[in-house]
Amino acid sequence: MSAKIAPSMLSSDFANLAAEAQRMLDCGADWLHMDIMDGHFVPNLTIGAPVIQSLRKHTSAYLDCHLMVTNPLDYVEPLAKAGASGFTFHIEASRDNWDRVSKKVKESGMRVGVCLKPGTPVEEVFPLVDSGDVDLVLIMTVEPGFGGQKFMPETMSKVKALRSRYPSLDIEVDGGLGPSTIQQAADAGANCIVAGSSVFGAPDPAAVISLMRNSVQTAQAAH
Repeated sequence: MSAKIAPSMLSSDFANLAAEAQRMLDCGADWLHMDIMDGHFVPNLTIGAPVIQSLRKHTSAYLDCHLMVTNPLDYVEPLAKAGASGFTFHIEASRDNWDRVSKKVKESGMRVGVCLKPGTPVEEVFPLVDSGDVDLVLIMTVEPGFGGQKFMPETMSKVKALRSRYPSLDIEVDGGLGPSTIQQAADAGANCIVAGSSVFGAPDPAAVISLMRNSVQTAQAAH
């Protein structure tokens, strides 16, 4: 259960995506977090499989795709073909068919992630994780759809509950993470950290990535 720092490419210069991806990897990023929004499940509209496919030609990095879409099932095949590494879908968008989504993602060769909005009880994902088909749970620490929001500390109780129940699960947090909030997330048990503006807006992104990794590793050692 290693620390993984995943800069959110939503905060990058989209006109220079390949160069921005390489810059983050050179700064020590473990994963590249790709926010896929359909303009329906969330108001914003970002990227889809064609952009993932284009980026894949320029990098062998782990592409951690977060699907903020109404019909996750429709995206599994296109993203697998495009070269996505991980496919994280929202439980709120797939309460009727999460088992079909997770199995299809797994069969397509991608890692399976499931995500919760701030208002969704953590208990909703227990059946998915218990099924054995889920590799990662993403706890949103802001409302999904836009970058640059303020971290919601009350969401840390979900991280703690997950870590207590699943000691070896990859638990990811996304939203408002940076030097001032990383300690709360690390202490709660998160090991995968998504950070956008705090990394891309920093004078020294490598220092921010390093600080966040150290926080996670120190918290793990303490527990």
